[in-house]
Amino acid sequence: MGRLKLAELPQTSDLALARSILERYAPRDSEQKKTRDAMLSFLDLHPEDAHLRTCVEGHLTASALVIDESRGKALLTFHKKLGRWLQLGGHCDGDANLPGAALRESVEESGIDELEIDPAPMDVDIHLIPARKNEPAHLHLDTRFFVYAPVGAREIQSAESLALRWFDTKGLLTIETDESVRRLFTLAFK
Repeated sequence: MGRLKLAELPQTSDLALARSILERYAPRDSEQKKTRDAMLSFLDLHPEDAHLRTCVEGHLTASALVIDESRGKALLTFHKKLGRWLQLGGHCDGDANLPGAALRESVEESGIDELEIDPAPMDVDIHLIPARKNEPAHLHLDTRFFVYAPVGAREIQSAESLALRWFDTKGLLTIETDESVRRLFTLAFK
């Protein structure tokens, strides 16, 4: 299957779709297999609400490394709440179509309407979100994709971000970010 646009990825609340996407993901190593299996177990424990923020223990999220192939760079956001450079993406908010959720979040956070997604997951990650004023600590069970920006795309910063910036692999070494973001760059630009 080739790259898809947002209109080709209808929202659905049916968690069977999220399960099938995760089951089809072929982990590249034992750590990715362990993470994918933990996500599938989480779906077993939360068959009705794994994709909702109201699932207090944690919830499915979907994110994307937005790539500008013509420049060999990827777009990162300096996340307002977490205070570090991250890939774009976020909560599924009831949408079990994980690539659709990742692309929707990428469009919202980048301001680039013409983005396209490779609907095959490239990575999975489970990370702890620290407690905040009105929210307990919880897990984000994140499925990650590659999203592609058209040549000449111009990003527009959203309210969720303190900054948006394109980085190449050398530029990535100069910023504070997660190991999982570095892993996405390695996969994208190897």
